[in-house]
Amino acid sequence: MTATNAAAAAAESDAEARSILERAAAASFPPLHAVHHLLSVGGGAFSDHWLSSRCIFLLTCLLMHNSQLEKNHQRYCHVAEHDDSAKGGPCSCLSTDESCCSICFGILLPTCHQDEGVVPFDDISRIDIITSMVSQAIQREGYQIDGFSLEISLPAVVAANERAIRLYMKEKYGSENWFKDEMFSQQTMSAKEGLRLLIAPSLEKQLGVKHGNNSFRIRLTYTHDDASLKLKSLLPNDSNRKRKAESREGNDTRRNSTYDDKQTLSEADSFIHKSLQGIQDKEFCSLFKLPPEKVSKPCHLVISFLRSPIYIGGRYLKLSRNVSQSCWIIDDERMGEASVEEIIKESVCAISRGDGYKFHAAGREDIDVRMLGSGRPFLIEVLNVRSIPSAIEIQQISDKINSSEKKHVRIRNLKLVDNEIWAMMREGEAEKQKQYAALIWTSSPLTDDDLQKISVINDMEIVQNTPIRVLHRRSPLERKRIIHWMEIEKVEGSSNYYLLHLCTQAGTYIKEFVHGDLGRTNPSIGSMLRCRAEILQLDVTDVKMDLLQ
Repeated sequence: MTATNAAAAAAESDAEARSILERAAAASFPPLHAVHHLLSVGGGAFSDHWLSSRCIFLLTCLLMHNSQLEKNHQRYCHVAEHDDSAKGGPCSCLSTDESCCSICFGILLPTCHQDEGVVPFDDISRIDIITSMVSQAIQREGYQIDGFSLEISLPAVVAANERAIRLYMKEKYGSENWFKDEMFSQQTMSAKEGLRLLIAPSLEKQLGVKHGNNSFRIRLTYTHDDASLKLKSLLPNDSNRKRKAESREGNDTRRNSTYDDKQTLSEADSFIHKSLQGIQDKEFCSLFKLPPEKVSKPCHLVISFLRSPIYIGGRYLKLSRNVSQSCWIIDDERMGEASVEEIIKESVCAISRGDGYKFHAAGREDIDVRMLGSGRPFLIEVLNVRSIPSAIEIQQISDKINSSEKKHVRIRNLKLVDNEIWAMMREGEAEKQKQYAALIWTSSPLTDDDLQKISVINDMEIVQNTPIRVLHRRSPLERKRIIHWMEIEKVEGSSNYYLLHLCTQAGTYIKEFVHGDLGRTNPSIGSMLRCRAEILQLDVTDVKMDLLQ
């Protein structure tokens, strides 16, 4: 491009930029003398204050299309800097002052603190550098994503500063027509909204996926401990006044001040947000200095990621009488060889690479009870997974468990499910029916009439007090349960051993129903047959739920 063409292009760009500013001014954009004043409060009478061009732009921007926000800001800065109508000559929007913006603390500039120290950015592509940091962190963590949602958390003091500068503008320019315009009040933008509009498009470009409602969340958390604590101390609060009074009386309550400060910081932002909502403008002006004071340290930025939990569900069969449902430890000693939860979790987490997991099942069986038939419905809730398993990977999990040499656990119908299944499983748990097969012993042989007496029972109500064996961990309650039906048959070659098949309401204590639990379950098999009855082995043969079939 020739020098002439370059000059012409530059002139055209300047003209376009000035046209944008003029159109904005026509739509009640603040006149340039107000803009220059806000941009240059770092000198003269306001030497304790400094505002960034981007914050002023957001405070005063009107009718700007979101996708053009950064471009318009750059043009805005260029025209404002070279405008000769402002008193005092041209000003530099991007000051070389080491101080941070009094409103956003460098969030919109952006300069920020991370754990490795201060992170200053070049003037070009400042936002892109932050999004590049996000992209690198995602790759480091190994996340596989198809989209993202953006969450931004700013210290409450930023909202207070925005309110303070607005009130300062009202005090200084409240009588001018542009400030009185209702459109000006409605169209201003917060630092948080502005940051989102600046960062989201850059993240889409860096990550190659779209921003929207997605289970993968990128969270940018900005904090400024010094400013938050200082602001909190200014707000009206009984506990603050009490601490000040105690200090005046000479009571030293600072022996563990570092811990107290950290504890205070964790509550500060929540307290500030609630307090500011209840403070009227007049009281606010009496509490805070307008405009906000200059700060030398930027915000601290923490980048974190979180994916909504995924649910992998199916049905498990427990084939061992020495495997518990969940890990069972008593007095530092493990009970049983393994647990259903651990066996399934190990295979699931190896593929999904989550931060943690939760095991949910539709009821539970004792360690010495087998779970047979179609199996018991269960869910594995995996937290913050790095990748969502494919159908092939789900099948690999199932195959790995089912091909284990120990044959403790088998699973059926494993699949990725939504979180509604969890609620449905909990709702149906109390209503479900369960079938059992029990090997029992009676102190005297049973007659055919005894066998018939048991087999004709239909929907019999029993009353069970909390069993003695679980009283140490269960509340002493009286429970009514239904025995829907029973069948009993004699074990061939024996006169005192019988196989009892029964279907009961969920929550029935089967062992106690057989032996009576010293009269705490009534009626029981023993009481109905007028003999001593003991249960030797128990299997769950069916859990009747229309889930994960």
